[in-house]
Amino acid sequence: MTGESTPPSHVSVALCTYNGAAYVGEQLASILGQTLRPDQIVVSDDGSNDATLDVIDRVVREWRRTNAGLGIELVIIRNPEPLGVAVNFEQALGACTGDLLALSDQDDVWKPNRLERMKTEFGRRPELLLVHTDARLVDGDGHPLGTTLLQTLGVTDAERTLEHQGRAFELLLRRNIVTGATTMLRRELLERARPFPGAWVHDEWLAIVAAATGSMDLLDEQLVDYRQHGGNQIGVTTLDAAGRLGRLQASRSERNQRLLERAEVLAQRAPELAPQPGPTELALINDKLDHELMRSSLPAAYAARILPVVREWRTGRYARFGRGAQDVLRDLVQPV
Repeated sequence: MTGESTPPSHVSVALCTYNGAAYVGEQLASILGQTLRPDQIVVSDDGSNDATLDVIDRVVREWRRTNAGLGIELVIIRNPEPLGVAVNFEQALGACTGDLLALSDQDDVWKPNRLERMKTEFGRRPELLLVHTDARLVDGDGHPLGTTLLQTLGVTDAERTLEHQGRAFELLLRRNIVTGATTMLRRELLERARPFPGAWVHDEWLAIVAAATGSMDLLDEQLVDYRQHGGNQIGVTTLDAAGRLGRLQASRSERNQRLLERAEVLAQRAPELAPQPGPTELALINDKLDHELMRSSLPAAYAARILPVVREWRTGRYARFGRGAQDVLRDLVQPV
């Protein structure tokens, strides 16, 4: 669905910060220490009131002192008031000038070959709009937690295969498995996706636009240490037995309204994308919207939900656009 892309050359990093003084120095050092150095780093600070920007200035000055002649453009944007994570990332990405744009959280640590590995993949496969990877989960002190990001999200072999086969759009209509901190994208994807809709998180929106209008893929490699420390603005949510039980006990109204808003936005924006998604993708988007409309309109009384849920289950849309039996159970037992 996308035209031939030119070979990537310049790489920009979009690093968003907010009160990240405790960790941002280590992350910035890992970016500056890449085997393939970025051409540009854009820091978009979301109104920090700690020493975040002082730490960034110190790390950059020290690096430049020991790496004379190796220029990396540094752009710092200071937001007087917080914009929020998604808007801040859209701002940072918009200020990037590279052909390839790598997203960066403030509290992670990159493996030394992250940029080189991902740029190589884009050079090898000119049709790709977005690539994301796995990550090793670590605690606040950087110690491994014994699991990976995709394992914690419960990503199955079948889901990985779908993406490798070029069927990421089918997967993403069910659920998102793309985490911004592991992502690199072509500039043309950013231009297609802007403006980012408020109903979507930035990485989820970039992924669905990439899958709907072109090609994306997963690298089954852990190129980031993804830090979990309790203060993450967006962290990873476990899908183990305890996590699933907690979801069954949670109120359904807010979540279903959010899913409906996302489906409505996607149905509205998809025909306006350039290139436009194909007829199969547009039909799936409208079918997804019908599914979320049904779910959001289920009655409060448990007994009254049974018949409409059974009818919807028979259409196959619970499996096509969600977690199948898990979502059936949620719609039957979750409180309003």
